[in-house]
Amino acid sequence: MSGEQRVLALLAALCLWAGAAVAQSSGLTRLTDRDDLFGWEAVGRVDIGRSGYCTGVLIAPDQVLTAAHCVFDRSGRPVAADTIRFRAGLRNGKVIAESGVMGYVAAEGYDPRGGMSAANIRNDAALLRLATPINSAVAAPFAIHDQPRDGAQISVVSYGRDRDSAPSWQRRCNMLWRAEGIMAFDCDVIFGSSGAPVLAPHGGRPRILSLVSGGSRVEDKRLSYGMDLPDLVAGLKRDLRAATVGMATANPGFKRVQAGEGRRGTGARFARP
Repeated sequence: MSGEQRVLALLAALCLWAGAAVAQSSGLTRLTDRDDLFGWEAVGRVDIGRSGYCTGVLIAPDQVLTAAHCVFDRSGRPVAADTIRFRAGLRNGKVIAESGVMGYVAAEGYDPRGGMSAANIRNDAALLRLATPINSAVAAPFAIHDQPRDGAQISVVSYGRDRDSAPSWQRRCNMLWRAEGIMAFDCDVIFGSSGAPVLAPHGGRPRILSLVSGGSRVEDKRLSYGMDLPDLVAGLKRDLRAATVGMATANPGFKRVQAGEGRRGTGARFARP
């Protein structure tokens, strides 16, 4: 059995036995007050076009990590960078800080027309370059977790349908399994949660373990899927540096989009198997 077949088998098996694990997750806390938001300022809403949005997180003052499928329209074309805006700590119309996007890169292995395949989940990440960096004293970026642990207890901060005006924090959910560069969680995510950081404890401040790529429902319970990040983010940073200095590339999966290029998006998608 190939690696791809093993992952697909795991996805199918999860639908049969994950219900009990899902029931152990805790509820959502809506972060509407400034005090509630303390420490989570780097998580924000990535607004795309007139009505689309995803969730994103700062990993540097001028870099926002989100899901790759958020930066492609429904026909699989990259959206124009100048239609994207990152709004850090957005709550009830107020923001901690915000900036437009001057360009972005998507992971080279992501196929915008490939649906929710194992390969796409594994590569569903994009890195946005902000036009105006956000001071770390205002919104401290999160680091990437470089030592993922199977069965870890995790948390998620995300926006989503019917809860898009303020971030919701799920204080505790669980990693169900991890294999072939993919992770499965029992976290409560929904349309708009794509790109949300999945956080694991690390000393005094959690680190980003994964991003929400997509999800499904099993007996009215929500399941979500994400990817291993360390190598993926290293590649995105390298490609973003190359794009910044205007270097060309022969890699067909390298997506460099500057302001004014591409087409206006038709809205972010929350992929489902």
